Amino acid sequence: MRQNAPVVSAAPTWRWWGPLRVALVLLWLLAAGTAWWAAPREQSYDRARADVLDGRVSAYQWGDGWDVDPLPWFHAPTLHASGTLGPLFVWRTPDGRVHWTDTGRFDQVTLGGTVEPADYSGPGAVGIAQHLRAAGLEHRAGDVHPLGAAAVTGLGLLLSAVFLGVLVAGPAPVHGTRWFWFWLVAIAPYGLGLLFWLGRDRPWSRSTAPVGMLGGGERRDRGALGFGLGVLAAILVGAVLLFLHDALGDRWVPRSGG
Repeated sequence: MRQNAPVVSAAPTWRWWGPLRVALVLLWLLAAGTAWWAAPREQSYDRARADVLDGRVSAYQWGDGWDVDPLPWFHAPTLHASGTLGPLFVWRTPDGRVHWTDTGRFDQVTLGGTVEPADYSGPGAVGIAQHLRAAGLEHRAGDVHPLGAAAVTGLGLLLSAVFLGVLVAGPAPVHGTRWFWFWLVAIAPYGLGLLFWLGRDRPWSRSTAPVGMLGGGERRDRGALGFGLGVLAAILVGAVLLFLHDALGDRWVPRSGG
């Protein structure tokens, strides 16, 4: 008959880790939900014009492309501009949501002479600019930051700091080495590696562990595997989100990078 592996006492249980684990998950949900709500969503030219004419523009910005930083877990793309104004028009509505449209796709505009066409990238941008002036919204131009962007960034940094603190100073992981979890959590997008770590490797919640999983860690997952799994997770998550965006649209699955 096969006997169970002998067990030895692991690191002392930290009783406050249970509530902390729950708090980390709740903070992740808060950051993810806020980032999803405020992510830039593409709209039609008619929707942009209607929001301008109805005064539903709390801030707006012109640009010609998006900059995306893939490293932070919940990072909103930023708009960059060079030269003339447009063709991208980005605006924030009073509910905190950010929208954008490509005015270069629209050229059926009556030029009223209220703005200088040479300052804009094309007729579509000139048309929006004319509506902004007519609605008295020109003073709301500036950088359009998603609602809660600073808070989301701060939550991401806090989650990262707690994870690194536990990884370095806490009890030795059971199922993977410290390098395994470092690479997996660092590379997997949207902090999903953190959730996997919280659910699978919880040394603070165990009072005993198999001998083979302690000490040298011969049976634990290694750093190279964590790196590979992180890259694989990034590819798979990106593919799934692209599919869901095509199936459900920007309202439910906004594209990163606009």
